[in-house]
Amino acid sequence: MHIAILTFQGFNELDSFVALGILNRIQRPGWRVTLCCPEASVTSMNGVTVQAQSRLDAVATADVVLVGSGMQTREVVADAALMAQLQLDPRRQLIAAQCSGTLILAKLGVLGAVPACTDLTTKPWVQEAGIAVLDQPFFAEGNVATAGGCLAAPYLAAWLIARSEGEAAARAALHYVAPVGEKQAFVDRAMQHIGPSLAAAA
Repeated sequence: MHIAILTFQGFNELDSFVALGILNRIQRPGWRVTLCCPEASVTSMNGVTVQAQSRLDAVATADVVLVGSGMQTREVVADAALMAQLQLDPRRQLIAAQCSGTLILAKLGVLGAVPACTDLTTKPWVQEAGIAVLDQPFFAEGNVATAGGCLAAPYLAAWLIARSEGEAAARAALHYVAPVGEKQAFVDRAMQHIGPSLAAAA
């Protein structure tokens, strides 16, 4: 199971790193989570430079693709050569997007007529791409999920784990990272958001 977290120049650390940390709570042979980048290294919106763990040629074969957000997403979607490398197929992949990553899914045609979540800054651009934007932190239909707001990253990670490993595994991963004294409430809230889509998928 390869989970590729698409991480571009100017990326938002919360989107990529929070998801990376939670998804890596799953410890089983073959479970691999990578920061998937267009270049050998990328620098975040706050100046943190990281080395790519996989490159864009891995996107087409990944089991799961999570599209992170960042300051340069509009430049990404305007780059035809880069966008052509993002071969996503929701028929066989789980696909998720955080904040401005939703714009990438919209431009790739992955969302179709399905409404989506995104951050407030990106909302008008997603709407211009023909997608209805929901005033909520998480929404999923079929194999595609979107989230809005940096701290909605745990919802995406939990949805991906639940779809791949089951709801109990998702609850355990969330419980580990949740604040002390708020663990059950944190887990319950997350599961309230992702639960309906899990039931529909089942």
